[in-house]
Amino acid sequence: MAELRHIPVMLGEAVEGLAVQAGGRYLDGTFGRGGHARAVLSRLGPDGRLLLMDRDPQAISWARETFADDPRVSIRHANFGTLAEWDETAAGLDGVLLDLGVSSPQLDEAARGFSFMADAPLDMRMDTTQGEGAADFLAHADEREIADVLWRFGEERFSRKIARSIVERRAEAPITRTGELAALIERVLGRREPGKHPATRSFQALRIRVNGELDALHAGLEAALARLKPGGRLAVISFHSLEDRAVKHFIRDHEGRVQGSRRGPPVAARPAEMAAVGKARFPSEAELAANPRARSAVLRVATKLPAGGAA
Repeated sequence: MAELRHIPVMLGEAVEGLAVQAGGRYLDGTFGRGGHARAVLSRLGPDGRLLLMDRDPQAISWARETFADDPRVSIRHANFGTLAEWDETAAGLDGVLLDLGVSSPQLDEAARGFSFMADAPLDMRMDTTQGEGAADFLAHADEREIADVLWRFGEERFSRKIARSIVERRAEAPITRTGELAALIERVLGRREPGKHPATRSFQALRIRVNGELDALHAGLEAALARLKPGGRLAVISFHSLEDRAVKHFIRDHEGRVQGSRRGPPVAARPAEMAAVGKARFPSEAELAANPRARSAVLRVATKLPAGGAA
């Protein structure tokens, strides 16, 4: 299998955040091409355990080819949102790592349809064995639904204008190629932001919708909390504000803080189940110089508290 270039983002910071113990049990829910997994495995002793998940069948094939002979490793083709359904996690986990969003191999392989940099089928599915692709969604969704997706998941200010143009265009012929969609959006919006393609937000939004990424994230965070042992670490790398906001709020909501706003009375806090480990971390200048795709990355780490909330 030919290796596609992939540089793991915030590698040292993420592994440090997991506080890997030689005999611990860890789960990498987004294997990709294994950069983080290798680093975790290198710190495990013979009694350690590494569980690998990915929804992308190509990533799973790579994992099986790479780690087939290591008895410390177990591999599962599934969305990390279902990690609590895997029997291997029932014994509890010392750490869970989630590296969110689309991977470099997915972006670099034009046929996957994630990027507008090359013309390809408009697919965008991370798991190509199930679900509908972006072209299928655009073929049947009404104008209001398309606009809602572009606004909610891409924060695209001109979502209605783009959606109207998509519906008008598909009345003549289906939109089935990345190049077609990117060109349509560029015609509608023009080049408003120097250095940024006008289709960037729309492609992000469609990818998130096609893959149900935010639903998977919410499910995965809850599942990780359920399976982590007291003292276990959760490390999440996000790449856009929607993801990072969800992670930030999840940790905050489980820290046992009193909730409320200036407009209403405070809401009683739930028992503390987690505690943030330090503040959000960002890539170093050296990493950004070596890997521009790390530029929007944010790492948040939290630890699960023992029953009763005492650290």
